[in-house]
Amino acid sequence: MKADRSGQFRVLMYSHDTFGLGHLRRTRAIAHALVEANKDVSVLILTGSSIIGNFDFKTRVDFVRVPGVIKLRNGDYTPLKLHMNIEDTLAIRASIIRHTAEAFDPDLFIVDKEPLGLHGEVESTLDYLTELGVPCVLGLRDVMDEPALLEPEWERKQVLPALEKYYDQIWVYGLPQFHDPLEGLQISPAIRRKMVYTGYLRRAELEEPTGWFIPQKIDGPYVLVTAGGGGDGDEVVDWVLRAYETNCAMPYPALIVTGPFMQGESQAAFRARAEGLENVEILTFDAHLETLFSDAVGVVAMGGYNTFCEILSFDKPSLIIPRRFPRREQLIRTRRAQELGLVRMLDPVDGADVGAMATALRTLAQQNPPSDIVIPGLLSGLENVNRLARRLIDQPRPSVRLASAHP
Repeated sequence: MKADRSGQFRVLMYSHDTFGLGHLRRTRAIAHALVEANKDVSVLILTGSSIIGNFDFKTRVDFVRVPGVIKLRNGDYTPLKLHMNIEDTLAIRASIIRHTAEAFDPDLFIVDKEPLGLHGEVESTLDYLTELGVPCVLGLRDVMDEPALLEPEWERKQVLPALEKYYDQIWVYGLPQFHDPLEGLQISPAIRRKMVYTGYLRRAELEEPTGWFIPQKIDGPYVLVTAGGGGDGDEVVDWVLRAYETNCAMPYPALIVTGPFMQGESQAAFRARAEGLENVEILTFDAHLETLFSDAVGVVAMGGYNTFCEILSFDKPSLIIPRRFPRREQLIRTRRAQELGLVRMLDPVDGADVGAMATALRTLAQQNPPSDIVIPGLLSGLENVNRLARRLIDQPRPSVRLASAHP
């Protein structure tokens, strides 16, 4: 039974964060929406992100950082900072996650993308919370991967049994007419019944941004170029820079955000090239990226989930260069968005031609904005998440106590 907290409720969120910023930024957006809409709710985020401290959090949102782990390009994992093997690092993470859940005693547990966590590190916590009757939710982005790649991965990780056993609901942060993230998988009717499409997660500019970037070269509208976390954004930044280097008469300057995880050597090389251009400015990272969208006439970006939400939310014409590896997620999302008329895609597989990029940049501001395409419920994600979470939080919890639970 829930402890008497004078009508206060707690939501625990898990975001494994081994590569890039996507999981953390999505989790943070949901956490902020929950506390804004529910004055009786506090949210604690479990994360391995090395830069979570660079972000601001609203009152009643806080985080616990577990030891960082990064995903290498070959798919293996390694500790971010600790000089120890990955198995011991994962054991520490799993212990922190479990003990945090015991002490925090949540009324709702929301897991982002990885049903059992990194290498199964959340399974013990899921066992504990489900035995206590705490509702557990898995949040999935609109696109996971190609079925031929996702199916063997989920079979290896024993994901489908976990969805059956642990999760009360599966929230898909998208729309069924856009994409089914589990398309092509042999999903049982029981799992299908747990799936709820929320719509995309709307982003908004901060009312009082603090410490945000002020351009030095650029005075007026610009093309915003973002490589997401930056770990695999070299090709996008290079392609845009080559277009500006060979075409002096661009109608708008470019503001390039490389991302905090781009290799230092690449960042230094790009900065050196930008210094020779009067109409290009580069910064590494801005925790309030939303503030940079307002003055942008258009956006050049990779096809990540959060960037797509921002493009829709700020209604910006966009040029998307999706990555193809290690997942096909961005390519699938971008192709579908282009089919619907929401974005335009440039594929580097076609040769990363500098002329094609220059032409696309010159015409970017004349593209139709996403709002020209009417899709009911497209950006209703946060409202629906609040509604779904409220129902789960308010439902009575069974009077169950485990021997391992704190008295």
